[in-house]
Amino acid sequence: MSKKSAESLVGFSRRGVLGAAAGVGLAATLAQQTAAASEQEKSPMTVRGDGTYDTVPLAKDAFMLGVAQSRVLPVDLKNLKQSRKANLDHMLGLIDASARAFGQPDLLFFHEFPITGWDMWNRSEVLRLAIDIPGDETEAIGRKAKEYGMYVVFGSYARDPDWPGHALSITTMIGPDGKILARDWKARNVKGLFGGGVELFTTTIYDVLDRYIEMYGMDAVVPVVRTPIGNIFTSSTQREPELFRAASLKGAEVILRTASGGFAPVDMQATALYNGVYTAVCNNAVSPGSPFFEDTGAGGSAIYGPQGETLGEAKGQNETLVMTRIPIAQFRQRHQQPTLHKELYMTEYEQYVPPYAPNLFQDYQPTDLKDAAAFVRGKRRWK
Repeated sequence: MSKKSAESLVGFSRRGVLGAAAGVGLAATLAQQTAAASEQEKSPMTVRGDGTYDTVPLAKDAFMLGVAQSRVLPVDLKNLKQSRKANLDHMLGLIDASARAFGQPDLLFFHEFPITGWDMWNRSEVLRLAIDIPGDETEAIGRKAKEYGMYVVFGSYARDPDWPGHALSITTMIGPDGKILARDWKARNVKGLFGGGVELFTTTIYDVLDRYIEMYGMDAVVPVVRTPIGNIFTSSTQREPELFRAASLKGAEVILRTASGGFAPVDMQATALYNGVYTAVCNNAVSPGSPFFEDTGAGGSAIYGPQGETLGEAKGQNETLVMTRIPIAQFRQRHQQPTLHKELYMTEYEQYVPPYAPNLFQDYQPTDLKDAAAFVRGKRRWK
């Protein structure tokens, strides 16, 4: 990822029917204001000391947020281009389908791996199947985003020429003008999550933290994107409440969290409640043809309001669109940074030592899941 790109780092609910008419004729306005906001988005965001936060002007008082709970099918390495294109075409078809819904979404949000899927691949295989950003896939999605005047957010395995050999998990945001607004790296993986026999080998920010900051700056570690429909933070990280608190302190108003293979709903709901922001989670649907059980971890995609209330929720595990109207202007009038009393507990935070240090993958990238486990096993700092 170049420094230029990093600087821009960033069932149908009945509630979604409300305000459908507000989206009529909005596409051109959103595209124009997104382009105008792009220069402001490049400037670093700071945590202000008066409860306010950085924004750009809103294009409308409310927007429709759509969560596309869709299948997750791994590409066939023996038929890579065709199977990856089939996944992409399915995703593009769902974008078309969302535009036919009541109250077409202004932002459509997909899960972690709609294009590549996920399997027990090794590093060399992931680097073969990963997409380039920008690349053919983002160009195709960008054309759809521009056609419908919507934002599209999705995750994927990705390559980056600035990080040769590193397999990345990136959440991409494309604007209604069809251009890439953000390419957000996953912040961290939880080591030891799978019992120590295997470990994820994708490179996260934490795994190369020092070099990442040298290349992109501290602001890109928690990248909140200012858009004409609100301040947006994306993440595929789970069970790290401090990360979402940090994003909220920087002004995140809508937090989009990808998942695949399951998640804890309370983790997502608490993000909304504790920070007083809108939070959505997009998980995979039942996936016929999956090498795992077809319903592995499927379902549960949802949108939560600033009080932790459920605004929209998938009623089953099949492919579905969850959609809700977000009254962003009204919300912004009363919203401030979350309240915390850091003097009470900063000493404990400063004394705390994580079980694994940052930068473990800076000089060595494990070859597969087992090699990753063996590599990190001797580097655990806890007894």
